[in-house]
Amino acid sequence: MENILKSAWLVLLLFLLWGSFLPASAWAQTDLAGAPGCGAPDTKFEVKTEKQPHSAQPDAAKALVYFIEDDSDFGSHPKPTTRLGVDGEWVGATHGNSYFHFLVDPGVHHLCASWQTIVILGQGHKTAAAHFTAEAGGVYYFEAKNTWWLDHGTASINLHPLDSDEGQLLANKAAFSTFQVKK
Repeated sequence: MENILKSAWLVLLLFLLWGSFLPASAWAQTDLAGAPGCGAPDTKFEVKTEKQPHSAQPDAAKALVYFIEDDSDFGSHPKPTTRLGVDGEWVGATHGNSYFHFLVDPGVHHLCASWQTIVILGQGHKTAAAHFTAEAGGVYYFEAKNTWWLDHGTASINLHPLDSDEGQLLANKAAFSTFQVKK
């Protein structure tokens, strides 16, 4: 009887673990629905990070945007790869306390931060959205705060603008992300 109970627990554990590593396409259709900034749900990125800071100079005709991933409250491994979409197209991705920057035209822009794959068990939001109005020559900082703790059993991503001083501080602490779309 004891062996049967152990086997049943093992099967249940394996089933739960298998579900935690399903690809993003298993949930992306519903999780990305309604977020105007997101790109195609099946787009995946390869991300590399390096400790060397990469500052950028604002362009007089465009706005400079920094996207920073903060995993300091994400109590699991591996850390999520977080994609950033702007106006319906993915513009890049980060992984584990990293950042990248890019230029946008002046005007209203819709942002979407989404986990590329599910990496943990639990409920929560794997996509977040925001919008902002960019001005030519402006510099903007956005943070994707990824959270998950075993004792809470929930996962979430929050996307919010940062004060420029806080944005500079966080970018200086983070690694720089380079990325390419997986083929």
